[in-house]
Amino acid sequence: MNKNELFRKIPKVDVLMSRPELAEAIEKYGKEPVVGILRHALEELRKKLNEDPKEEILTGFLENLENRVLQKVESHKEANLKHVVNATGVILHTNLGRAPLPPIALEKLMEQMKGYMNLEYNLSEGKRGERYSHFEELLCHLTGAEAAMAVNNNAAAALLMVSAVGDGKEVIVSRGEQIEIGGKFRIPDIIDQSGCTRIEVGTTNKTRLEDYEEAITEETGALLKVHTSNYKLIGFTQSVERDELCALAKKTGIPVMEDLGSGVLIDLSRYGLRKEPTVQESIAAGVDVVCFSGDKLLGGPQAGILVGKKEWIAKCKKHPLTRAMRIDKCTAAMLETVLSMYEDEEYAVKNIPVLSRMTESPEKLKVKAESLAYRFEKEMPEGVTVGVVNTETPIGGGSLPGEMLKSYAVTVGKAGMNAEETAAKLREGELPIIVRVMEEQLLFDLRTMYEEEFDAVVDVVKEVLRG
Repeated sequence: MNKNELFRKIPKVDVLMSRPELAEAIEKYGKEPVVGILRHALEELRKKLNEDPKEEILTGFLENLENRVLQKVESHKEANLKHVVNATGVILHTNLGRAPLPPIALEKLMEQMKGYMNLEYNLSEGKRGERYSHFEELLCHLTGAEAAMAVNNNAAAALLMVSAVGDGKEVIVSRGEQIEIGGKFRIPDIIDQSGCTRIEVGTTNKTRLEDYEEAITEETGALLKVHTSNYKLIGFTQSVERDELCALAKKTGIPVMEDLGSGVLIDLSRYGLRKEPTVQESIAAGVDVVCFSGDKLLGGPQAGILVGKKEWIAKCKKHPLTRAMRIDKCTAAMLETVLSMYEDEEYAVKNIPVLSRMTESPEKLKVKAESLAYRFEKEMPEGVTVGVVNTETPIGGGSLPGEMLKSYAVTVGKAGMNAEETAAKLREGELPIIVRVMEEQLLFDLRTMYEEEFDAVVDVVKEVLRG
């Protein structure tokens, strides 16, 4: 059979679309994506026949056409963002979305997002409202602040705070607090971008109160304190305490701003962790505006939260940058629910995943590790070794630097196995599993794993090791 005869035997697109499997795919995914992939498949067929005009190529291709098209359509429609198993032990894993959200908050969010909502509508007055109103009172109640608002992340909050409060004047900041967060994002750059003039005082390791006093002029717009939440400076060091800076500000009439970074609403030292300054302590000391993250130690959605005195929060709300940085309805709803959980600290620690995972005892983690190890031992192919080991993991997300949490992990190994290659295969599966590798062993750290994931994890690992 010659080439032209083979080409004439290729069915028309309309005919193929009427096949039950493809008709069902069109109903499910829409006509355009299915037809587009179908046309592309037929073009591939024509190229093959042009190079090698054989009837068996045509027959084989057409017999498998539906499967080929359906696989490509499903792959095309599959979301790039997907659930992954975090077996690293790092709770606030920046690359894995930081804080896992509370299930109760997700359930409430689904209910709130079903249709329209009163995001910026005052139901009692029947007119436009403010999107911050849904959580502002909560934030004030929890922190002791006079007013509050939120933007889309803490870098935005810091820029807005310095822009609105500094108002183009001089902003005094310690050299020891000129921090950099991820992605080369630096405090000096934020101050410069705000249009304010940066006045650096002190040295990297030592800054005294008189350094601030001597730098104050008629052009000073604000004093900025930055909590070094993502690193720890030890040794021959000195910094100005918040109370001292606030006393100086009160004497001179200059506002104090503080970037707390991770931000925390409870005293972590009560749960065996290192003491981290709370938002309440900043407000009580007299700081005029405090900004902090929503998706780190707070355990909520990504947001930059600002709390403080009415005068300065009002300036932030009215600043032109606020419109560009404002939070959406999902963030506003999630933030309200998570903050409401803090009204009962015991409830918050138990039900906000970041807090419950940070405070979970090594003894409980050991029990979970033994349970997972037992399942691995039952299901693994011959030659696979399974064990339980002690581990230590950072909290992550630039929070509590140097603080290592004691944990337990299950180790899985096999003679001749390339652990890095196996870890890559686990990442690339339908259910991606992110593990640590140590001495050619896969480590599944229980600090960040959910028990309901265990069976699926065992099944995936079993298939990968069999292959």
